[in-house]
Amino acid sequence: MSRQAPTLEDVAREAGVSRATVSRVVNGVRNVDPAIQDLVRRAIERTGYAPNQAARQLVTRRTTTVALVVSGAGDASDSEQNAFATRVFADPFFGRVVGGVVGHLRPRRMHPVLMFAETPEARQEVVAYLRQGGADGALVVSTHPDDPLPALLAGAGLPAVLFARPGRPVPLSYVDLAHRDGGRLAAEHLLERGCRRIATVTGPLAVAASQERLAGFRDTLARHGHPYVPVAEGGFTVDSGMAAMTSLLAEHPDTDGVFTANDLMAQGAVQVLRNHGRRVPQDVAVVGFDDSSVAVTCRPRLTTVRQPVEEMAATMARLLDEHIKGARTEPTSVIFDPELVVRDSA
Repeated sequence: MSRQAPTLEDVAREAGVSRATVSRVVNGVRNVDPAIQDLVRRAIERTGYAPNQAARQLVTRRTTTVALVVSGAGDASDSEQNAFATRVFADPFFGRVVGGVVGHLRPRRMHPVLMFAETPEARQEVVAYLRQGGADGALVVSTHPDDPLPALLAGAGLPAVLFARPGRPVPLSYVDLAHRDGGRLAAEHLLERGCRRIATVTGPLAVAASQERLAGFRDTLARHGHPYVPVAEGGFTVDSGMAAMTSLLAEHPDTDGVFTANDLMAQGAVQVLRNHGRRVPQDVAVVGFDDSSVAVTCRPRLTTVRQPVEEMAATMARLLDEHIKGARTEPTSVIFDPELVVRDSA
């Protein structure tokens, strides 16, 4: 005959406490003496007790699951949605977001569920999933400033936290970077290197972060007597960085310094410069943005503006946990500072 699974009563007997005390420890109730919590946890290990998650959810009204949603504003076809998902998984930025989120959730026995919301139907599915208790809340990474999902979540009164300030004001917490300061750091470094014919490859200019990085870069150069900065718009991909750098070289062949709004585009820019016989950094200095894995695999290694994505994502998860538990009832914002990381490209 198979051995019966250990029960709360078994744990209580082993620990020498009441069943109610064991239940409070298992369900994460805070007002239990730490010594008692430790006693109960050791008893759980000795007995091999495993909480019934369905029963636990009835008590706590929590699933210990959160939705990690990558969202946009498009009305994409099936093939476009698949292509979007492929781009997301290929982008080192998203991998860092996932790493930060999981790093915060795992020790708390919470788990992320990845969802994509690139169509009106998909966005409604996310809202319905949360309303029906499929997850306790949502961590949202928007890819478009006109993304309607944050407003849908706020309107439904669902716990949600955003990565980056929303394009439209909504009463939701978010984490973000001081992007203007990042542009300033890049400009100051290129000027300190002696660059005088400086250009920039921006991200999509519909994106607030791209606008802010460009504004900080331009403002700093203007304060140092550089009123005009050649600009080419990219799309945060290697190919778009190559196209933008090719355009800049054709129109401004004497360029001696370039700031690109992410590391993938910087990698593309370096490749084009090499193809045109320009040495990096001797002929053209290149500064990227993010300090992603690309920055250290690129040759030469990229000087870049660090965005602490993992820490930002962990803070996003912490804020959501606080909203879910009721420890935080009002929306808040947490803004991180960028940092210049000097390597070989500038």
